[in-house]
Amino acid sequence: MEVSRPLPRTVVVIGAGAQGRRLAYMWSSRGSPVHLVDLEERKQQEALLYIQQLRAKSTSDDSNWGEIMASTPNSLESWLKDSWLVVECVPENLALKRKIIIQLDKLAPEGTIIASNSSSYGISEILDGVNLRHKKRALSAHCYWPPETTAIEIMGHNETDPSLIALLLEQCKAHGFSPFHVKQSSIGYIYNRIWAAIKRETLLALSEGVGSPQEIDAIFKDVLKTPKGPCELMDIVGLDVVLDIENHYADSRIGIPPEPRDYVQKMIQNGHLGIKSGRGFYNYTGTLDEKHRL
Repeated sequence: MEVSRPLPRTVVVIGAGAQGRRLAYMWSSRGSPVHLVDLEERKQQEALLYIQQLRAKSTSDDSNWGEIMASTPNSLESWLKDSWLVVECVPENLALKRKIIIQLDKLAPEGTIIASNSSSYGISEILDGVNLRHKKRALSAHCYWPPETTAIEIMGHNETDPSLIALLLEQCKAHGFSPFHVKQSSIGYIYNRIWAAIKRETLLALSEGVGSPQEIDAIFKDVLKTPKGPCELMDIVGLDVVLDIENHYADSRIGIPPEPRDYVQKMIQNGHLGIKSGRGFYNYTGTLDEKHRL
C-alpha cells in the first residue's frame, strides 16, 4: 500500500498588485502551491491572467509550475496553516504594513516566516513600537522586478532568527531568485540605497543648472552603458514616489540636502509626475522625438 506524502507547504502572498503577482509567479515556479490574497476580486483575476502570460513566455527548462489560488482575506487563516512563508506586498503605507504584520503574527503558525516586500521601510521601522508574539520570524524580503530582475534582498532586525534568514536565502535561490543578505539594518537595503544617492545627486545637478535631463541621461548611459539614464528611470518610477522616498531619507538621516526635494516638488506642483501623467523630465504625450525636445 502506497503511503501518502504530506502536501507541500505553501507560500502566501498578500496583495495581488504588480509586485505580488510577480512574486506569486516566482514562488510557484518550482512546483510549490501559492495562495494570492487580495481584497479586490478584479485584481485577483488580473493577477492570475498575468501569471499565465508570464508562464507562456518562460524559457526556463526547470519550471514545474505549482498551483496558484487567489482569494479574499476571508480564507487567510486556513491558508496560513500550511504555509512556511507569507509575504506582504501591500501599498507603501507604514500604518497599513504594521496592521498586516500584526494580523499575520496572530494568524500564522509559529514556524511561518513573515516577510515584508517594502521598498521604503525596513522591517526594523515597521516593527518599531509593535508587539508581536513571534518577533524573531519577521524580516524584509525585498525584490525588484521579477522575473526580469531576479535580485532579492533579505534583511532581518536585531531579533530575527539567523536560521530563518539562512533558510530563506536557500529557498530564494532554489526558486530562481538571486538572493543577497543585507547584514545590517539599512534604509534602502543595498541597491536602493546606492540608487537613492544617484537620484539625489542628479536632482541636485539639475537644480544647479549643471546640465539638462537629456545631457545627464546621455552621459550616464555613455559611461555606464545602461539602457536608461537616471531622469528616464525617475519618470518611470513616478516623481511623486521619488519625492516620498527622498522625504523618508531626509526624516531618517542628518545632512540630506533640501534642493533635490525642492526641485522635484516644483515639478509635481506643475503636474509633471513622469510617464503616468504624460510628462516629467520628458514629454510622453507625443512622438518619441517630442520626448527629447522637452
